[in-house]
Amino acid sequence: MGSQGKMPPTHVFMVSFPGQGHVNPLLRLGKGLAAKGIFVTFSTAESYGAQMRKANKNLSDEPTPYGSGMIRFKFIDDGWDYSKPEGNDLDLYMQHLESVGKQLLPQMIEEDEKRGRPVSCLINNPFIPWVSDVAVTLGIPSAVLWVQSAASFSCYYHYLHKLTSFPTESNPNRQVQLPGMPLLKHDEVPSFLHPASHYTMLKKAILGQFEKLSSPFCILMDTFQELEYELVDHLSKICPIKTVGPLFKHPKLISPNGDDFRGDYLTSDNGIMQWLESKSSSSVVYISFGSIVILKQEQIDELAYGLLNSGVNFLWVLKEPSAGTGYLPVKLPDGFLDKAEDRAKIVQWCPQEQVLAHPSLACFLTHCGWNSTMEAISTGTPIIAFPQWGDQVLDAKYLVDVFKVGILLCRGEAENRIIPREEVEKCVREATRGAKAAEMKENALKWKKTAEDAVAEGGSSQQNLQAFIDDIVTKCTAEKFKKASLQ
Repeated sequence: MGSQGKMPPTHVFMVSFPGQGHVNPLLRLGKGLAAKGIFVTFSTAESYGAQMRKANKNLSDEPTPYGSGMIRFKFIDDGWDYSKPEGNDLDLYMQHLESVGKQLLPQMIEEDEKRGRPVSCLINNPFIPWVSDVAVTLGIPSAVLWVQSAASFSCYYHYLHKLTSFPTESNPNRQVQLPGMPLLKHDEVPSFLHPASHYTMLKKAILGQFEKLSSPFCILMDTFQELEYELVDHLSKICPIKTVGPLFKHPKLISPNGDDFRGDYLTSDNGIMQWLESKSSSSVVYISFGSIVILKQEQIDELAYGLLNSGVNFLWVLKEPSAGTGYLPVKLPDGFLDKAEDRAKIVQWCPQEQVLAHPSLACFLTHCGWNSTMEAISTGTPIIAFPQWGDQVLDAKYLVDVFKVGILLCRGEAENRIIPREEVEKCVREATRGAKAAEMKENALKWKKTAEDAVAEGGSSQQNLQAFIDDIVTKCTAEKFKKASLQ
């Protein structure tokens, strides 16, 4: 064996769909693996990677020490131009990315093999199920990081395998009952599964991953066992599931140059934390609808006046829509900021994890994407739920009725109405003062403690992450000895 030289490192190659809600959790997982001694290559489309580099000057395609392992960034040259007329056609882009990715990813993996660092495991997140195909073709073990809830996973699984009845064109209001879950109304099921949904390509991509569930040896979930206990227990008997979340709560490390690696494509130093410091405890409502949701101007107006009339302080992330999407920029009503004075702070981006953890925060008015949901639960932050589509409507259901940390302000796109300022004001008041607010805060703090325990040494998520690493190392070692014996 001595002639073989030093054994190459255990190398995990991660491929993310190019969206902030996908990149962030997969990169968090990558950092968790690197911290424990794994060599991690993180990849997504170059069109997104270029924006990541602008916001993170320390991203390098050369291995950078991180914990006891290494991490590097190698993006897939998708050659996509968002400024062109078809630049924001998601269906077209997803087909293009699959075509390019299936060609380039094997080349990138072969290049690593030649450089003495063969890939031990491929990990992707949903929306790009073709990565599982590449893994099978190359004979490389693979895993998937599910970046939504276990409840959402169960909905897609049962839908694909026709294990229960879902809404149909002839019965669009059908309720859905799944094992270990509350009864779901038709507008609480992930909206991609509803016959009225226009997001056919996203539905196809997600279900494509479920059709390939026999390929990955493990499905990692950015949730924690205690949060969805009965459901995780049930699903674990069907699929090789390991809960490893909340990923953003795992112990933080920084790279040798003092910076962290982040998946954000925007950054800003606009006095947010100083403004929060100037506010009293539990006095600020934080409003953000994630990186994709764009509300109508009329809804922005109603939200603005509802917040103003409630008398609270508020920090509002109000983004410009991406060029070429067809959405017009939204703006605050004329004279609004003059009326709000120092009670309002309006920004285009903010460090959400830090904001949610700040003592001045009272609650979070959110679209209920799973990343935001996990961050809110894990920081002990009550919720005003304003879902729109996808799994957001299901997350809102759980936040309000199961986790009991939220109030529902909107039922999603299917509701098809503008929520008036009077309802916004009433909801904000209820979430920030009085008996309901106190109850929500108490429940939120209990979940915060449970989340911290899950990622602590000996916690359920920490144990599952280590078990996953042990599985990879075992498979990797077996493969190395197999190759060595054939030489």
